[in-house]
Amino acid sequence: MINLDSAILQAQQQQEGNPIAMLLPLILLFLVFYFIFMRPQIKRQKELQAMIQSLKKGDKVVTSGGIIGTVVGVSEDKVTIKVGEGTKLEVVKSYIVQKLS
Repeated sequence: MINLDSAILQAQQQQEGNPIAMLLPLILLFLVFYFIFMRPQIKRQKELQAMIQSLKKGDKVVTSGGIIGTVVGVSEDKVTIKVGEGTKLEVVKSYIVQKLS
């Protein structure tokens, strides 16, 4: 009976280990996730915000729906784009996805 109890006690002591060593793979996984997925997305979002803030008359833009037009008016949260002869659309700024050169 003593041998069985001592064997169980030894097994429990061996499994405890260093808590930092147990957290290291989790920390490494988070760092990889951050640098591969989150950081590029944050950078892209900042670039998009800067592009939207810099819109002015005459810029050619693409909306998220695929409509291409020329900016003819800019307000605080909307942009008016000309898409054809006599056709103007009011679009929320957040739906502008690209400025064409």
